[in-house]
This record gives sequence, C-alpha cells and structure tokens, in this order.
Amino acid sequence: MRQFVLLAVLGLASLQAWAATPAETLAAYHAALHAGDEARAMKLLSPEAVIYEAGHVERSRSEYADHHLANDIAFARATTRRVVRHKERLEGNLAILLDEVETRGAFKGKTINAVSTETAILEKKGDGWVVLHFHWSSRKAK
Repeated sequence: MRQFVLLAVLGLASLQAWAATPAETLAAYHAALHAGDEARAMKLLSPEAVIYEAGHVERSRSEYADHHLANDIAFARATTRRVVRHKERLEGNLAILLDEVETRGAFKGKTINAVSTETAILEKKGDGWVVLHFHWSSRKAK
C-alpha cells in the first residue's frame, strides 16, 4: 500500500509539472540550467528547437546539446538571472514570450553585469509546453 501511495504522489507531481503554463515552462528551463540538470532542460526543448544567439544558429535540440548546452549550464550556474519585464501572447497551441533580463555574476574570470532580451516560442504538446525557438541577445549594463 505504501508503495502505491508513493507512486500515486509521484505520478501526480509529474502530471502537475507537465501541465505547466508557457511562463512556468520557460522558468523551469532556466531553473534546469541553473541546477545543472541537462536531462530536464532537454525535455523542455522540442527536438526541432532552433536557437539564435549572437549571430549563431543551433538548428535542433541535439545540435544545441552538442555545441552550447554545457557552456550555457556553466554560465547559468555562475550567474543570477532576474526577469525585469515579461510579456506573453497565446495563439492556440503557440505561445510567444518576451523577457527582459538582468544577469550578474562572474564567469570565466570576468564580471558579468548584462541586460538581455529573450524571445521564446513554445508549442503546446498534450497538457504541457515545449520550447520551439529561443532568440537571445545581450549587452553590458550601464
């Protein structure tokens, strides 16, 4: 009986996590990076995800995982990220999220004090959301 209750609780917890809003999904992605949880971050990205950053393009989740994921995790773990402005639009099974972010910390021997913008497009899959596209841009804060 005890095992059944534990399995039921875990099942409900995972359903609740899957039924997140687009904003909660995006926050969970960034939390996964900050925690160093590569597997969780990858589950929140569509296999067809396309990521634009600093003029570079990652054309799939696997390409991103092979090229920039480890560095993004290291950066997220070394810095703090604070969303200062958030805008969201839902259109059927698509969501567009626009965030303005302050990032601070130290990374690879450099002090980080940056203002960033993030555009995320998410797609509803079943009861949850996955990221189809990120576009990141940043500059030094004044």
